[in-house]
Amino acid sequence: MISYQPFWNTIQKKGITTYKLINEYKLSRSLIDKLKHNKGLTTSTLNDLCLILQCNLDDIAEYIED
Repeated sequence: MISYQPFWNTIQKKGITTYKLINEYKLSRSLIDKLKHNKGLTTSTLNDLCLILQCNLDDIAEYIED
């Protein structure tokens, strides 16, 4: 299973709220919902998140064996 818990940790460390992601960075609410529920994301979306947060992929997602 892919977990996006690192994403939540990263935005907390950087002081970025979901409000800011939606309103300043123009991320959709559906993307935030996918992250909250560990739903699948495209590599393009993961790349965009890395650019926005200026971080590495492991700061956004991790693999957890089921």
